[in-house]
Amino acid sequence: MTDSRGRRWAATSARVVIGATVAVGAVAAVIAGVAAPWPTLRADPVSVTTTPAPSASVVACDGPLLALGRTVEQASSLSVAAAQAVVSGPSSTSAQPVTVAGPAGTEPTVLSAAPVGADRAELAASGSAAVADADLAGFAASSCTTPLMESWLVGGATTTGSNDLVIVSNPGDVAATVQLTVFGVSGPQTPPGGADRVIAAGTQIAVPLAGLLLDEESPVVRITATGAPVRASLQASITRVLTPGGVDQVGAVAAATNRQVIPGVSVVSAPDAANSATIVRLLAPGNDGEATVAVQPLDASAAGRTSTVPLTAGVPTSLAFDDLAPGRYTVTVDASVPIVTGTFEATGFGAGADFAWYASAPEVSTPSVFAVPNGPEPTLTIANAGSDEVTVTLEDTAGGAPSTVSVAAGGSTAVTVASGTIYRMAPSGPVHAGVGFASADSLASFAVWASDAAAPPITVYP
Repeated sequence: MTDSRGRRWAATSARVVIGATVAVGAVAAVIAGVAAPWPTLRADPVSVTTTPAPSASVVACDGPLLALGRTVEQASSLSVAAAQAVVSGPSSTSAQPVTVAGPAGTEPTVLSAAPVGADRAELAASGSAAVADADLAGFAASSCTTPLMESWLVGGATTTGSNDLVIVSNPGDVAATVQLTVFGVSGPQTPPGGADRVIAAGTQIAVPLAGLLLDEESPVVRITATGAPVRASLQASITRVLTPGGVDQVGAVAAATNRQVIPGVSVVSAPDAANSATIVRLLAPGNDGEATVAVQPLDASAAGRTSTVPLTAGVPTSLAFDDLAPGRYTVTVDASVPIVTGTFEATGFGAGADFAWYASAPEVSTPSVFAVPNGPEPTLTIANAGSDEVTVTLEDTAGGAPSTVSVAAGGSTAVTVASGTIYRMAPSGPVHAGVGFASADSLASFAVWASDAAAPPITVYP
């Protein structure tokens, strides 16, 4: 009996020992298998890298200054108040005019230049106009720019005394359908006059801003296009009682970003206790946020201003600076959310006064050409919003020795330029630049845009 129990115990113990040994071996095998290199199967996708053929360079101008409703019998009709004189080049580019039919029988200047080999042609143009009529007076200058699928117009008003026009051009070969969304105190609205506006190929339209949304002190207009890109701008004018107070052609802002830079705002008169001569308008289209507005003088001995303002999504906000000494300033806006912005400046508020809306300048980091039209005391202001010093080479494309200027990190500098000249600007790093005109009775400005470059190589995966 005892031998039988002993044999069973020995057998059971042997099974336990063998099972444990097998388990340990299995665990060791799993660990070794995980640690060992496993066979891999990889197939690189088939791809082709190619460089798209460059397209033609196209720039479209505002055209002449327009007057709305000069007679009681034709209160909604448009007429030409002053022709726009356009400067274009460089002379090495063979640009051809594109026919565009504008309002009031006008033909605003549109230029197209075919590619040069594998590169897009350098092409720049700008225009200016002056008027001194009983109902419209002032000086305006604007850059001729490329059409866009989305544009933002920051400026103007639809209150009493304002007579503003949204100008939209389609220099392409197919029709464009545009939506004009106006942001005001009640948020964004697309009124019937701004919804699904069809702009035929080769035409320009002028839409009264007051016809879109009436009694707005600080409107911002977004223009979105389908079918073809369009070129948008704003003709703004003011009449105080019966006295014209200026006119301007306001360029578009291409996109909302967290930082906006407006170089070369010219304060030409002492502060007026009764009016705000310098006003910064801001809009956060999508979300609530906060913005810090810094107004820094180019003259290091002058005092700057910095203010922080809350932003409500879809509702424009205005910030006034009433005590700026005469001189040139750069306005930099840093926000917690994407914004668009513009700055209003006036020479005064009586007879013979003029004003300008300074648009945000896009970043320029590659050699780019720009044109300087005729006007009083033209000046190029270059702002460096980065953390490193930047050198900028400036040359007349018609010949002459180039000049080089240094722009300190976070600083700005001004360079005198000549009317009727095409310049090439080559920065060593990203900058923002604008051309301004300023005198006791004339004020205008436009941003310098980067020249179109050849399309970069793309990779196609079949």
